[in-house]
Amino acid sequence: MSQPWGPQVVTGEAVALDLRPAALPSRVVAGLLDGGLQLLLLLVLGGLAGALGSQASEAAAGALFILVLVAVTIVYPVLFETLLRGRTPGKMAMGLRVVRDDGGPIGFRQALVRGLAGSFLERPGITLFVGGVVTSLLNRQNKRIGDLLAGTVVLQERVAASGGAVAMMPPPLAGWASGLDLSGLPDDLALSARQFLSRAHELTPQAREQLGSRLAAAVSEAVRPGPPPGTPGWAVLSAVLAERRRREEERLGRRRAQQGAGYGPPPGYGPPPGYRSSSGYGSPPAYGPPPGYAQAGYGPPPGRGPGPGTAGADATPSAPTGAPPERRPGAGGGTAAPGPGGFVLPS
Repeated sequence: MSQPWGPQVVTGEAVALDLRPAALPSRVVAGLLDGGLQLLLLLVLGGLAGALGSQASEAAAGALFILVLVAVTIVYPVLFETLLRGRTPGKMAMGLRVVRDDGGPIGFRQALVRGLAGSFLERPGITLFVGGVVTSLLNRQNKRIGDLLAGTVVLQERVAASGGAVAMMPPPLAGWASGLDLSGLPDDLALSARQFLSRAHELTPQAREQLGSRLAAAVSEAVRPGPPPGTPGWAVLSAVLAERRRREEERLGRRRAQQGAGYGPPPGYGPPPGYRSSSGYGSPPAYGPPPGYAQAGYGPPPGRGPGPGTAGADATPSAPTGAPPERRPGAGGGTAAPGPGGFVLPS
């Protein structure tokens, strides 16, 4: 059965990661910075070797020059990538890091393979930089020859923070979320839900409704107990993610307190008005847009319908309380009604 939230990237420690391979231009700039430092180092060490070689034989001078060349072209990248866990001065300046294919840190073996391949095959090597550029362009993860041989990938560590909305706890769902069993919620599904909420304003209404409904259904099946009847899809995702973050903060606070750092666990959510117990919640009231969602493009999602005895000729059980009547095709406007997940923008 295919998962609606996309592929899963898991490290050797079973931690889901959102990896972003470094682009070719940033790698070229990092290589130029390292090349400039290597050239400066070659001039300094070459001058010292020339001064020492003038007093030695011709064979000794040649051997000393070879040692300097090996130190600059091979020892330089291998030493830095081993000691700095996959970074050289040029990569540090550009925010890049070399990791294994599974996301773990590289060791001396991977750094040595990359250094030898770079010196003899790429920089300049027998391919005169062409081999590394061509393989980077043909590979989806922008790997050069050394990366393919060593089983590594260069990642972009510093990524600009996105301005997406942060999942907030809807007050009517705080009592329900506090008693949730989140052990069945996989990390990749939670990551997909968080990315969806932060980027939902960039999607078309049809794509937002379709993907949001699928994610809300998957999250509702993974947690126990299920959400109250009639809860919009966005509210389910936001409540589960906010409760998951709160529990992680509590766990981190207890750990810091045990270590004597002076941090206590953050305060928990109190029961919202009208929800004194999680076992008798019944029908929730209409939901307004949570803080921060208006800027992300969310309008007021659909809420609960009117109670029995108040329905008119055109009223339906899913019509929100106090909301304008649903526009029907041909009645002026022709705007489609919100879908079952509550992700379609209102007119």
